[in-house]
Amino acid sequence: MYCDYHTHTPLCLHAAGTPQEYVQSAVRAGLREYGVSDHAPMPGEPFDDWRMKQADMPAYLDWIAEARELAAPHGLTVRAALECDWFPGIEPWIEHLQSLYEWDYLIGSVHYLGEKEEFDNPYKMDFWNRTDVEDAWTQYWERFRDMAASGLFQIMGHADLIKKFGFRPSGDLRHYYEPALEAMRKSGACLELNTAGWHNKCAEQYPDAQFLKMAAEMGIPLTISSDAHSPENIGRDFDRAADLAHRSGFKQTASFHAGLMELSPLP
Repeated sequence: MYCDYHTHTPLCLHAAGTPQEYVQSAVRAGLREYGVSDHAPMPGEPFDDWRMKQADMPAYLDWIAEARELAAPHGLTVRAALECDWFPGIEPWIEHLQSLYEWDYLIGSVHYLGEKEEFDNPYKMDFWNRTDVEDAWTQYWERFRDMAASGLFQIMGHADLIKKFGFRPSGDLRHYYEPALEAMRKSGACLELNTAGWHNKCAEQYPDAQFLKMAAEMGIPLTISSDAHSPENIGRDFDRAADLAHRSGFKQTASFHAGLMELSPLP
């Protein structure tokens, strides 16, 4: 049975569904655990238009509590988490977020380059019209490496999101991947195999097959997630993802409780 640890709520302003709908979908998908991990607030509000506000945190915790109550009769475990954006110097803010609740895990993600450039927003594609792809990839992977090395996150979210719209440098990409993977290995962070990429322009899971194989060879733990923004996407493509994980060399999958990781056989 799977755990889906990367899902969202309407509080992030670009997702839909109720706790009951998400729980029902998780039960139908046969999940063992359902993790709620909405986009965490950022300082300097309004920061953007696709995340929770700081004032939304009580409502978010109520959302999780309702989901837990609804899930209990089904034997479904609901985990509490946040997806946190990484910026240089963001560490004190992440530590503040950690202090707000006993989260089961935190997902670290990179969605911005430069000062505040959104590279994965379909409404801001002008970024790619004025950006050198190699420069963007270099900056992205430097940030991802630093995020992995920070030790602040249990899960590294959608590792090669930078490819979302199909922009990637030519040639061997291992020199981008290796420093990030080494940072993950040293910090003990878990890699997310995110199935949402199959439904974006890149038409490929995050991360790519080469990254997955390298991670498996380095003994980095793995979790499979949907990045669901609506109930029907909970657990989407998990059998396909598990098959890919096996072929990449993974034998186990990670689960989390109160910041602690446990490994079990990959379905």
